[in-house]
Amino acid sequence: MKIKLTQGELKRQRDSLQRYERYLPTLQLKKQQLQLEILHQQSALRERKSSLSGKEKSAEYWSGLLIEAVEIRQWLSPKKIITVKKNVAGVDVPVFERVEFEPAEYDLFLTPLWVDTGLETLRDMVSLLEEIRIIEKGISVLKHELRITTQRVNLFEKVKIPEAKEAIRLIKIYIGDQMTNAVGRSKIAKKKIEEANFKEVAA
Repeated sequence: MKIKLTQGELKRQRDSLQRYERYLPTLQLKKQQLQLEILHQQSALRERKSSLSGKEKSAEYWSGLLIEAVEIRQWLSPKKIITVKKNVAGVDVPVFERVEFEPAEYDLFLTPLWVDTGLETLRDMVSLLEEIRIIEKGISVLKHELRITTQRVNLFEKVKIPEAKEAIRLIKIYIGDQMTNAVGRSKIAKKKIEEANFKEVAA
C-alpha cells in the first residue's frame, strides 16, 4: 500500500478510519440479524417437513381409495400461491400465506362422504409442499446476503481499518520526524546567525 506522507493524506486516512469504524457496527448488526433469521427459518422448515411427513404416513392407507373413488388430481393443482415480502435487515424475504385451489365439483350423492375430508387433507399436503418451497427459497436469499455481509465485515475488520491505522501511524511518524528535523535545522541556523552577529560585534 503506497501512501502520501502529507498532512492532507493524514486527514483523508483519519476520515476513512472514522467512516469504517462508524459503518462496521451496522454491518455486524445486520450479520447477526441475518444469522438469527436463518436459524428461525430453518426451525420453521424442520417443523413443516415433520408435519408433511406425518400427513403422508396417515394418507398412505386411504389415498389410493380416494383416487379410485373420484378423479381428484385436477383439484389438487394450486390455482394461486399467495406470498408476501418480509424485510429482514434490508433484505426482502418471501413469506408463504396460502394456496388457493379451484373449487372441487363432484356429485355429493354419488361420492362417499370421506372424499371431502380426504381432499382437504391432500390439499393441506400440497400447501405444506408449497410452504416448504417458499421457506427454502427465503433461506437461500438470506444465506446469499449473509455471505456478502460477512465478506464486508471481514474486509472492514481485517483490511480497511488496519490499513488506515497503519497509514496514520506511518504518516504521523514521518511528519514528527520532519518537524524534529525542522526544529534541529532552525536551531543550527539560529546558532549560525548568533555566531555571525557575535563576530560582527567582536570586530
